[in-house]
Amino acid sequence: MILDARNEMCHATSVAAGASTALVGNVIDLGANPADLGVIEPVYLVIRTTTEIITGGNAGTIYFKLASDAQAAIAADGSATAHITTPIYVTDDAAVNSAQLNAGGTIFAGILPSGTYERYLGILCTVVTTEVTAGAIDAFLTKDINQWKAYADATN
Repeated sequence: MILDARNEMCHATSVAAGASTALVGNVIDLGANPADLGVIEPVYLVIRTTTEIITGGNAGTIYFKLASDAQAAIAADGSATAHITTPIYVTDDAAVNSAQLNAGGTIFAGILPSGTYERYLGILCTVVTTEVTAGAIDAFLTKDINQWKAYADATN
């Protein structure tokens, strides 16, 4: 597997939405016969908050899934194959938010599990109980979890 700019699914991508599950950002096409990711060398998923994720009123919750599907429009109805599910985080404002949802926070950084992946890989965002009014994330794959670095556009 070659890792490059095409392995970034989200770049400061908004997660503002009402209570629902939706595909956010871009998908990665793993090809017609995707291999088991990370078998030869580990591959990691990183999801970081670029703009604080907040709600407009009452506190709610949010979580993310790395999912694969046979179609590029990865199904948000639960039929896609879920490979990673992040913890559930509280959304409100900076004073009450889970720290991971504040700008610069790391929502998830971990190894991709072994297993069968379908052709398209992407990030599903689930907003629970209330509307997320602002917030954005970066989500990407990397081979070195200790050395990854986010670069500003056109600087790497």
